[in-house]
Amino acid sequence: MASVEPTDPKSEQEKGRVPLWLDPDDLDRLSRHCCCAEDASEEERDRCGRIRFRAGAALHKHGYGR
Repeated sequence: MASVEPTDPKSEQEKGRVPLWLDPDDLDRLSRHCCCAEDASEEERDRCGRIRFRAGAALHKHGYGR
């Protein structure tokens, strides 16, 4: 597993983000599971896809392979 670098809250705030730390198992669930309803709009599906992608990228960055 790669070493974890702490999030810099000031840098994240400057990017319009909020730091969020989740258990690797929770991130894995987010990266693999779409909660969109069958009738979800394209915008909702795009947002879900971005969340799943970022969750998977965070896992990958810190050495948690699938």
